[in-house]
Amino acid sequence: MHFDIALGRIFDFYKKNNSDKLDDITLYAVITHWLQNPISVPIFLSNKDKQEWIKILNVNSDKDVIIDFSQFPFLPNPKSHFNFIDLFAGIGGFRLPLQEIGGRCVFTSEWDKAAQSTYFKNFGEYPFGDIRKFTNENISDADLKKLIPKHDVLAAGFPCQPFSHAGVSARGSLGLKHGFEDEIQGTLFFDVVRIAKIMRPSVLLLENVRNLKSHDNGKTFEVIKKTITDHLGYSFEDSIIDSSSLVPQRRKRCFMVCYRDKNKKFEFPKIDGKPLALKSILETNPLSKYTISDKLWAGHQRRTANNLERGTGFTAFTADIEKPSNTIVARYGKDGKECLIPQEGKNPRKLTPRECARLLGFPENFILPDSDAPSYKQFGNSVVVPVVKEIVKQFDI
Repeated sequence: MHFDIALGRIFDFYKKNNSDKLDDITLYAVITHWLQNPISVPIFLSNKDKQEWIKILNVNSDKDVIIDFSQFPFLPNPKSHFNFIDLFAGIGGFRLPLQEIGGRCVFTSEWDKAAQSTYFKNFGEYPFGDIRKFTNENISDADLKKLIPKHDVLAAGFPCQPFSHAGVSARGSLGLKHGFEDEIQGTLFFDVVRIAKIMRPSVLLLENVRNLKSHDNGKTFEVIKKTITDHLGYSFEDSIIDSSSLVPQRRKRCFMVCYRDKNKKFEFPKIDGKPLALKSILETNPLSKYTISDKLWAGHQRRTANNLERGTGFTAFTADIEKPSNTIVARYGKDGKECLIPQEGKNPRKLTPRECARLLGFPENFILPDSDAPSYKQFGNSVVVPVVKEIVKQFDI
């Protein structure tokens, strides 16, 4: 059955009969997760609901539910040999390589609505929102076991802002807490820990900014490591990996791989080849709208001169396209100062969204957001897909 028909039938039936239970986004998440894995009981729903859905699709059992996902570029792996969950999923930077090596995603969570939409367009699955709906103090261990499907790999790029240089600086200037003292994002690591403690996946794949290791003189990272080794009883290996030999961007991130079987030792792949040139991913004729204005360029030059003179603050120079770009961040779309492409006879320009996708190693058929602003934010927050691929190829599952 075509995906849109199946989704429409179940959505209309549910809204007519249970309109007060779930908001539309959560309902889309429930339905699309079930359509990808119909043998499982729908999250938040009962076996009775599941049987109703099977009847709506005019089939006899969950094994007869065959959905045509061909409208989505990255289909569920029909020959999967392990299951994984994708937490703080962003736009699927972990899912692409895990799916490619034989994984089947059974649960996804991402709270940014624009990222949810991009994820759906590419994978045919709406992520659930805030993971704390599944891990808060009102959810018992028994209920969490019912809400989160069994899985072999837990992948989580838990929010990095409380640990990043930018996050620490911004919070400090506002008198706000950071790291594990951050009451909103910093503690989300412990939500990951709770899921791992109850579900006991074989592998934890975690990612954060490189500053995580030095934050608070290394105390934050030591807490993370001790929590995983002493509290969960997992092994713990970490590595800061520079992406510039796999994509033309200097992006250093801290990756952690932890095995439930502490007798297993994970060895990170060596990723240390020749840095790639930014020019290799540039478009030939980008639209003129990406050229920055006279006012913005003059402002960049003025602030750069002032900051160089006082020895602090950002600088904005045009990029050397023979070398990798600087790290693309979520705010890149605001003024492009992290990577300005020189143009002969013109002001420099920002990267296009497709160029940003290439800098993160996303395939050419990856469907971009409908507008530029969410594109820059989503790619600025993403993991580098080829780096993750090199890591997960080493998994012993």
